[in-house]
This record gives sequence, C-alpha cells and structure tokens, in this order.
Amino acid sequence: MATPVTAPQPVLDKPLQHYGRRTLVRAAPGAPQGSYKILKIAPLTPHIGAEIGGVDLTRPIAEDAAAELRRALLEWKVVFFRDQHDFTPDDHLALAAVWGSPEVNPFFPKAETAGVSRLAKDAQAIGNENIWHSDHSFMKAPALGSVLRAVEVPAAGGDTIWADMGAAYDNLSDELKSRIEGLTAVHDWVPSWGSTMTDEQVAAFREKLPPVEHPVVVRHPVSGRKTLYVNEPFTTRIVGLSEDENRELLDELVLQARIPEYQVRFRWQADSIAIWDNIAVQHYAVNDYYPQRRVMERIAIAGAPIS
Repeated sequence: MATPVTAPQPVLDKPLQHYGRRTLVRAAPGAPQGSYKILKIAPLTPHIGAEIGGVDLTRPIAEDAAAELRRALLEWKVVFFRDQHDFTPDDHLALAAVWGSPEVNPFFPKAETAGVSRLAKDAQAIGNENIWHSDHSFMKAPALGSVLRAVEVPAAGGDTIWADMGAAYDNLSDELKSRIEGLTAVHDWVPSWGSTMTDEQVAAFREKLPPVEHPVVVRHPVSGRKTLYVNEPFTTRIVGLSEDENRELLDELVLQARIPEYQVRFRWQADSIAIWDNIAVQHYAVNDYYPQRRVMERIAIAGAPIS
C-alpha cells in the first residue's frame, strides 16, 4: 500500500462565530432575476436549491426549455427533479449535454455506458464520501457540474447536502477577503484517492494527474460571482504561506462549507435527479444508512480552467 498522505484537516478550536443576519443572495450582484415560462420553480431555501416541475426529462429537451434549465441552475446552483421514471442512460447523456460534454472521473470503475458512472454503496461506519468537496478540483479543468440520478435509495438516510460557496465568500470579513485576494492553492488527489492505492498505482496516476493550482477565490465563468474555492479533501496548501499560516488560514476557509445558512439538503427518492454547478457549490453525501444500500448514476460535465 502507498504511504497515506493526509490533507490538512480542520480543527475546531477556533469557532466560526457570527452574530446577526448573514448575507444570502441567489445571484451575482446586478444579475437579473430569472423568468420562467416552461419550468415551475419551487425553492427549497431562499438562495440555494429548487425543485423543478414542468419538464419530462425522458423526452427530447427543446432549446427554449434548455435555456430555462441553464438559467435556473445559474440562479439556484443546484436543482432537483422528482419522478423521472424510465430515465435511460441516453436520457442522462442528453440532459448533461444541455451544459456540455461528459467527463469521466479517472478513479471510478469504467462505465458500461460512456460517461455514466454507477455508484453502488453499502455505507460503512467510516467512509470516504462524507466530506465536503468540489468534484474534480484536483484537475486543471475541474468539472463544470454533475447530473446525479437515484436508482435505489435507503428507506431512511442517504441525503446529500450542498453549500453555496458564493455565500461563503460574501460573508467573510473584509479583512479576510483582502488577505486571500490573489492567493492560489494547491489541489491534489493523493491524500484522498491515493490513500488506498499501492505506490505503483499512485505513480501511474500521478503521471496524468499532477498537483494543480487554482485561485483561492474564483470568478464564476458565467455569472462572474466571486466564489470561495478550497475544499477539505483536495486542497492541500496555499502557495506562499508558512506551515503555521497555512493551517490557520486553510482551516478557517474550508470550514465555511459547514455553515447551515449556506446549505440545502435533499431527501432522495428513486428516480429523483439532481444537477449542480460544481464551481458554485460543494456537496456532502451523508453516510448514515448502513447496512442499507444506495445506488446512484452520475455524469460529470467537463469544464475549463478557472480563474
């Protein structure tokens, strides 16, 4: 086995104290509010997450409906659909194509249908899924988004939570915003995915996936909204800081995703679908359903380098 490399883990000896109302807005400053003629929008919180009706995702998606879907995702950051029965892998690919091309996670088993990964899990007491993260941030061009379908769900438990990292940035102090402006951070898959590999496997993957750097604060590629872009499993250090400075600052930043006011929680049912903006949010798969089973099908949407 490879020698485990542990990413900096946040400590809780510095409480994230905040008194009074937080700033919680759906869109970038000055952005127009969405207007929908086809989709029916049912918000789950005032600023993140909405269930959408008025569309059957097993039928061809016309361009006017696709335009509204793109607008809804930009506004709500994660959107949900219920009762999408008879949803096929081809339907899954067609839905993801509203935003772009599928991107294969290099660590998932090879999918039977190109781009569609089946994730079957019997939850364990300790798992690697229940940690706040942004998909593929260890890649030079992180995934733009993901489309996740529930195939089989436990009778209770197995929810997923998403956190709005634009809201997380908005509520940082002016002093902290100034401190992190212009900083970059290293993202690496070895502390997480590599911890269960042999040294030879790590070396083979490392040739294709070296550590990458992304800004600590990115501008969303479509909305331009400033978004905090560090996460617990993949962000290993901030460039140019000492070890002590890194631990103190990275601890404070990654913990922002844990603040409930920034979050939306979704209770899965079979044939439910979630689509999320992977630059705008982080997510957390709740591992509380042992010994039940949870089967999902996922497509990641290819992105571009972020800045």
